[in-house]
Amino acid sequence: MEETWRWFGPGDAVQLNHIRQTGARGIVTSLHQIPYGVVWSVEEIEKRKALLAADPSLGLSWSVVESLPVHEKIRRGDPDCAELFENYRISLRNLAACGVKVVCYNFMPVLDWTRTELAHPLPGGGTALRFNMHQYVGFDVFMLERPGAADGLPPELLARAKAWVDSASAEQKEKLLASIMAGLPGAYDRYDIPGLRAILAEYGQMTHADLQANLKRFLQEVIPAAEEAGVRLCMHPDDPPRPLFGLPRIVSREQDIADFLAMVDSPANGLTLCTGSLGAGPQNDLPAITRRFADRIHFAHLRNVAKEADGSFMEADHLGGDVDMVAVVEALLSEQKRRQEQGRADWRIPFRPDHGHELLDDVGKPTHPGYPAIGRMKGLAELRGVMVALAQVKGLPL
Repeated sequence: MEETWRWFGPGDAVQLNHIRQTGARGIVTSLHQIPYGVVWSVEEIEKRKALLAADPSLGLSWSVVESLPVHEKIRRGDPDCAELFENYRISLRNLAACGVKVVCYNFMPVLDWTRTELAHPLPGGGTALRFNMHQYVGFDVFMLERPGAADGLPPELLARAKAWVDSASAEQKEKLLASIMAGLPGAYDRYDIPGLRAILAEYGQMTHADLQANLKRFLQEVIPAAEEAGVRLCMHPDDPPRPLFGLPRIVSREQDIADFLAMVDSPANGLTLCTGSLGAGPQNDLPAITRRFADRIHFAHLRNVAKEADGSFMEADHLGGDVDMVAVVEALLSEQKRRQEQGRADWRIPFRPDHGHELLDDVGKPTHPGYPAIGRMKGLAELRGVMVALAQVKGLPL
């Protein structure tokens, strides 16, 4: 598998020479400086490629776009999206013309990945990302005061959430809001509570079926252009895989994946396998999902989570959580072998070690939440070991 590394551009505290030291050669990056819905020009794409190639001794190349964002108006299903669809198509063509042909994106409305703690303490002084269900409920029910937010929730969870809100200081509440808003680095909108209420109101009473219809419209608009350009789009699953703040999420479980892949049945319409995002859902069997959709997996995020009964979860060691990572990796290597035997030039699946604990000298450094250097390098080394062992024992191609 192709070892890649997420890099957030020139402002990233993890520099390109640091990435080379991890062993990764493929770069996963995005033009975060370009507002959502605006065309990615060939000039801007080539500028990013030139940064990666500035020191040829590093041997780095742009392997995957993560991400080419989908504008909120498209997710919301607004009628006046023709220009946004055309801009997306132009961006795909420009990326392909520059040799970048794997494009990750997501269809999570308003917020992207969501956590309630960005630096949960670990034994020895490290930190991890964490989602505490009682803090999420406390925010949704008692701070955001969203109508209907408490419906159907267990009384003991509501009581714990209320106790947290009542005891939390103003600073703790602000920190919770900032954690929830952290989302995808590069996102332009960060909401205060009134702002979040306003953007949620724009979605009205959107249902799961409504959001699916909006996704199908998007895919029907852009997949033909991706096919023509030789681009493989790959949807990132919901994180966490459950509705948030009254909004549906539609890439949270195995059936959701089957549904969106069937909307436009094309190799250009694929999946980013994120073992952590899907792994946070107790309903998801990651090895089975990997095997079922192997031929449509164009990119993989490999990380692990430890789940709790109330819906809380924490980022775990890459080989130490609830996901059977060895079985997932074996399924991916088996798919690589199938592609290689078909004679495909692009048979290797790019993957990156996703999220990592903040460890050692990285503690306190201004890295993006979840993206310190040492924790991810530790994960990459562990995953590399699994891959080499499976390749030798099972005769699978690396």
